Amino acid sequence: MMTNKSIRLPQDMGIDLGTTNTVVFVKGQGIVLQEPSVVAVDQKTGKIISAGREAKQMMGRSPDNIRVVRPVRGGAIIDLDPAQAMLQYFLRKVRTVHRLSRPIVVIGVPSQATDVEVQAVKKAVKQVRAREYLVVENTMAAAIGSGLPVNEPVGSMVVDIGGGTSEAAVISFDGIVVSQSIRVAGDAMNDAIMNHIKKTYRMMISESTAEEIKRAMGSACPPDHEQAVDVRGRDAITGLPKILTVRSPEIHRALWKSVHTIVDSIQATLEKSPPELVADIMDRGIVITGGGSLLHHFDQLVSRETGMPVQHTKEPLLTVARGTSAVLAHHHYLNAVRNQHRF
Repeated sequence: MMTNKSIRLPQDMGIDLGTTNTVVFVKGQGIVLQEPSVVAVDQKTGKIISAGREAKQMMGRSPDNIRVVRPVRGGAIIDLDPAQAMLQYFLRKVRTVHRLSRPIVVIGVPSQATDVEVQAVKKAVKQVRAREYLVVENTMAAAIGSGLPVNEPVGSMVVDIGGGTSEAAVISFDGIVVSQSIRVAGDAMNDAIMNHIKKTYRMMISESTAEEIKRAMGSACPPDHEQAVDVRGRDAITGLPKILTVRSPEIHRALWKSVHTIVDSIQATLEKSPPELVADIMDRGIVITGGGSLLHHFDQLVSRETGMPVQHTKEPLLTVARGTSAVLAHHHYLNAVRNQHRF
């Protein structure tokens, strides 16, 4: 049983700065913010106009003087100034409701992030006046947030499929034994749908429309029954509005390459793992999380291709953030993260 000594004051903060969404956890309060990682900036003044849901609604609809960007791409901060502005905007919203005074901040980063990428995260997070800043690999945070026994000498495997990256890791005794991170995930699936519609029907659709198609009838396996949806876009040649009907089998085919690239990465991670840990995973199964894991029948495909049982986590979009919360709640995890990643 956890003692009071293993619990910190309720002002510490965990952040999942994701390609698709930013999630903020505050100790003692739970998840206090979950917003799209999008920011709108006035190009003339450089001032932030909005961020999160409001900014996402402006994508493709804003005038030329307003720049709407997703500053986190492929699991990395590619546009530092907007990323800092977005994070500041979100944290001001949090501070309006929750009193924060020099918290410990734990932030999730891709497992194979480069030093440059970690430094970019550092600069963005330093906008928070904290007494300590720590980073934890997304896969480790996801494993902890999924309730896996990462501190025991047994093998656990987690696969986190976000917007920009898909990460697979085998974890044992507080460490990542084998991991693989590829920049093929939810965004790549959306791009595949957009490219299919453009190539097949000579019609341009937005990223948000591709996302809606993916959620409605995207599938990792051939669909059991055919579905059809009407899609609105712009004719690539005339520029005029256009409506067409797309069907689930063609969307499955459009997603095939992205989906199997992710599955190949999972298999490669298993192949590099020690046999003893693979045996543990065979008993315990692979845990999949992240928004991309919600693609229909993805768990069935992974199970079929690896020969392993596969299960989803509860609330896959919040797993990394919940992992940062567990790090803050337990001295064991907190000290393990301190020893590895501190800035």
